[in-house]
Amino acid sequence: MKKLFAQSYLWLLLIMLYAPIIIIAIFSFTEAKVLGNWTGFSTQLYENLFAGGVNNALIVAIENTLIIALVAATLSTLLGSVAAIGIHNLRGKRRAVMNSLNNVPMLNPDIITGISLFLLFASLGITQGYTTVILAHVAFCTPYVVLCVMPRLQQMNPNIYEAALDLGATPFQAMRKVIIPEIKAGMISGFILAFTLSIDDFAVTIFTNGTDGLDTLSTYIYADARKGGLTPELRPLSTIIFTVVLLLLIIINIRTYRIQKRKEAKL
Repeated sequence: MKKLFAQSYLWLLLIMLYAPIIIIAIFSFTEAKVLGNWTGFSTQLYENLFAGGVNNALIVAIENTLIIALVAATLSTLLGSVAAIGIHNLRGKRRAVMNSLNNVPMLNPDIITGISLFLLFASLGITQGYTTVILAHVAFCTPYVVLCVMPRLQQMNPNIYEAALDLGATPFQAMRKVIIPEIKAGMISGFILAFTLSIDDFAVTIFTNGTDGLDTLSTYIYADARKGGLTPELRPLSTIIFTVVLLLLIIINIRTYRIQKRKEAKL
């Protein structure tokens, strides 16, 4: 009975998590303006999305979202990887303190982060727009990259870096040819996580995008919902984003599993 209850609870939790996504995916294949009203199978919404049959504001919001997410994820991956290496090389209490400080932005509510960054940019006189949104996204994505890279550093043999230096490599060469290949899987995972978080973010973006009309997908959906409804083409767009992220995670997990199996076979 305990096993049956545990399995039932797990399946119930999974259904609650994924049922809304499945419903959106199903109703993305109908032309109904209102979600829940099935008017027959159709791919018209997908055709509108790819053939330019949607309003220009949505296209601009998608472009802004992708540009900001790519730039923020790239910068976060670079900064987070370097930060993880630095924290890993600390010892004792200093490492524990830095790990705790790295966890604070992840535990801090998004609305507090957004207000804090808004006040910071306003006090420095920085005009809000692309730059402030990217900086804000880098600020809250970097700790997640550190969290992804750190386990790889802990699994790495600590002697191989010193061995590379003893064999004549410069510190930069040793990092590029020894450390980065070891943590590459963590960097890729961190990049995907940062990219996903950037696309998903609303609270931080709404406080740092300024008043010049810079819209991302999240702020566009918020404004669209306040008008009394959602653009039907958002359903296929949401389905595509979810499918792409899911496929990337599956590919990375399979690749990581195979690499781990090769290492175990060598041992």
